[in-house]
Amino acid sequence: MTFDTLLIANRGEIAVRVIRTARELGLRTVAVYSDADRSAPHVRLADVAVRLGPAPAKESYLDADLVLKAAKDTGAGAIHPGYGFLSEDAAFARRCEDAGIVFVGPTPAQLELFGAKHTARAAAEAAGVQLAPGTGLLADLDEALAQATHIGYPVMLKATGGGGGIGMSACRSADELTEAWERVQRVAAASFSSAGVFLERLVEHARHVEVQVFGDGEGGVVTFGDRDCSLQRRNQKVVEEAPAPGLPDAIRAQLASSARDLCASVDYRSAGTVEFVYDAGREEAYFLEVNTRLQVEHPVTEEIYGVDLVAWMLRLARGERGVVRDPG
Repeated sequence: MTFDTLLIANRGEIAVRVIRTARELGLRTVAVYSDADRSAPHVRLADVAVRLGPAPAKESYLDADLVLKAAKDTGAGAIHPGYGFLSEDAAFARRCEDAGIVFVGPTPAQLELFGAKHTARAAAEAAGVQLAPGTGLLADLDEALAQATHIGYPVMLKATGGGGGIGMSACRSADELTEAWERVQRVAAASFSSAGVFLERLVEHARHVEVQVFGDGEGGVVTFGDRDCSLQRRNQKVVEEAPAPGLPDAIRAQLASSARDLCASVDYRSAGTVEFVYDAGREEAYFLEVNTRLQVEHPVTEEIYGVDLVAWMLRLARGERGVVRDPG
């Protein structure tokens, strides 16, 4: 589907980033803003700027009705969600499609599949990607205790809708798992759309390694090396290093092939990141999750490979063929 006007449903650095590339592609740009961001750079740089509402995000950037109205009022044929906010909201992506507006990102079905950790884990298993020993969704504490004994302590109790370290608890004994059971479920219910939880083996002193991917929506997927994001504070990434240092060649190859195989198995569309936990002691890498969007750290990969992932996203969204190519 062709379009000449793009609305960026975000603010700050990522909005400026998307505006820059959109202009290089000859697109008219629409910024949206809350009252707190009235004078922000992205508002000044866009061709048109639309006020959404007051400062709270839920009354502005997270209000899908307001964002869609802004798109319709300005003639925007596409919406780029950036990261955060509505970027992984399957319902919003589906509403864009229903309104005849291109959602610049994965399909709603892919957002749903990878939006819950237990369904993402099932998809990885079906694609033959190595997983840490773990479970599906757990029915009750008794099942959790039985499965933990089978896996072997320590284990990690995880909320299926979790992210950013929220809804996770390391458990080194049955007593710790019992204590964490209701607490993690409460946090999950309050923070996400599901209180579902599952278990995985806890990898001590793990490295967090991720692979940048891009899919054409028809089974073609390319990978752009890997990034190490193990240096974190409160489960938030602090430093990204690419390529990931000190990985055995076989592990590096495994990460790339696993990321390709998983994304190709679902005809993944647009940019994304497949994340892994690397157990250096066992020299084993396990699937962790898929981030179905651009990430804050995507420029690290762009600098190394000389690509513009935002341009790829926009060109693919416009229906161009041959966008996805091996970076070499």
